[in-house]
Amino acid sequence: MTDKTTATTDNRSEAKSRFNAALEEAKAGAAALKAEGRDRAVAYRDQAKGKGEDWVTDAKAYGEEAKVKGRELAVEGKAKAGEGLRSLSRLVSDNAYQVDEKLGAKYGDYARSASKSLDGYATRLDEKSVDDLVEDGREFVRKSPGKALGIAALVGFMFSRLFRSSR
Repeated sequence: MTDKTTATTDNRSEAKSRFNAALEEAKAGAAALKAEGRDRAVAYRDQAKGKGEDWVTDAKAYGEEAKVKGRELAVEGKAKAGEGLRSLSRLVSDNAYQVDEKLGAKYGDYARSASKSLDGYATRLDEKSVDDLVEDGREFVRKSPGKALGIAALVGFMFSRLFRSSR
């Protein structure tokens, strides 16, 4: 039996040795996978960070372009509003004599007064910069938020009617 006991002991030793070697190999493989996973995660994080920074840079560039374009449109809109007020002023002034004839001199004077007021508004609009107009608008909203909300609702309603009727 000693040969059998010795063989069994040798087999157990060899099995333990192989098991320990396999275990060490598995631990080494797991450590290698962990290191590879960490390296990939760092690479992906750096790549994502780079993309994010690119997107932020692009968004800032688009924002600046939008500011420039918005300012150009605001200046153009201001000029057109001034022209529109002046045209309306001339129209009212040119037709004031008809109001005199049909309704009386008193109402003709109202029309001329309205014409002068419209021309004055156009002049004040031309004299102010877009930034001044924006600040005036902010100040108006701070002083009279209810009126500002009512005006915004009225303008929104008018635009909705305008676009609805154009279909």
